[in-house]
Amino acid sequence: MNFGTIALIVLLILLLVVFVSSIVVVQQSRAYVVERLGAFRAVWNVGLHIKLPFIERVVKKVSLKEQVADFAPQPVITKDNVTMQIDTVIYFQITDPKLYTYGVEHPMNAIENLTATTLRNIIGEMELDQSLTSRDTINAKMRSILDEATDPWGIKVNRVELKNIIPPREIQNAMEKQMKAERERRESILQAEGTKQSQILVAEGEKQSAILRADAEKQAAVLRAEGEKEARIMAAEAEALAIMKVQQALADSLKLLNESAPNDQVVKLKALEAMQKVADGKATKIIIPSELQGLAGLAASAKTVFDTPDPKAE
Repeated sequence: MNFGTIALIVLLILLLVVFVSSIVVVQQSRAYVVERLGAFRAVWNVGLHIKLPFIERVVKKVSLKEQVADFAPQPVITKDNVTMQIDTVIYFQITDPKLYTYGVEHPMNAIENLTATTLRNIIGEMELDQSLTSRDTINAKMRSILDEATDPWGIKVNRVELKNIIPPREIQNAMEKQMKAERERRESILQAEGTKQSQILVAEGEKQSAILRADAEKQAAVLRAEGEKEARIMAAEAEALAIMKVQQALADSLKLLNESAPNDQVVKLKALEAMQKVADGKATKIIIPSELQGLAGLAASAKTVFDTPDPKAE
């Protein structure tokens, strides 16, 4: 094998290596920024690409996934001059690989410094209590400011979270005492409310008991009255029935007398005798019909005649 053959084989191997190295496969959720002779050429997305050897090169490989940046705690001063340590977590995503590559030098350092200054500005306008209870407001303000500021860098800030807010030790002790006093106050209020509810329930029970007793007495009185009413009705009905029976008996007697064909004078005398029996009561008032008055007088006269002693007998 002569020198020319060896040189040809080496050249072919070099060309094969160069060709193979020129084949670029871009993975999913990634983007490659390509330059040609030092100038921006294109952004390659997922798929197979071939670059020109020694002319084009991949200057930056960018991940398009959402990323998380956890920054170290930053000292901030509140409006009432309390120094706190606050660390933040940022969720961001690269939307334009070209701007991300050429927009700013060291993008992560830029985002960290921007986050620190924005946090100081927002907390500096709040007092301690407000800053401790307004996390959602602080997060929303920081996200809006950072998203607008990082837009020229091809970065979109999706979320900003305050991870920890650490006030000074003396402030923590004061807050613990305040929380303890608040818990004791709530406990006293709950005990007072419990006592109040218990007394209300007892009063309600007594009220219901009194109402039930009064209702029971009312029902008993109504039942007694109903019983007396029923008794009087039954007595009246019995008396009416007795009167009807007496009337029926008198009618039957008159019928028998009519059947025996007595004269009118005898009937009137019988009626008079019956009326005398009825009038045995001292408080009884008898009203004698006019047609019987003459007969009564006649009977009295006859009785006088018959009761008068005979002179001859004496």
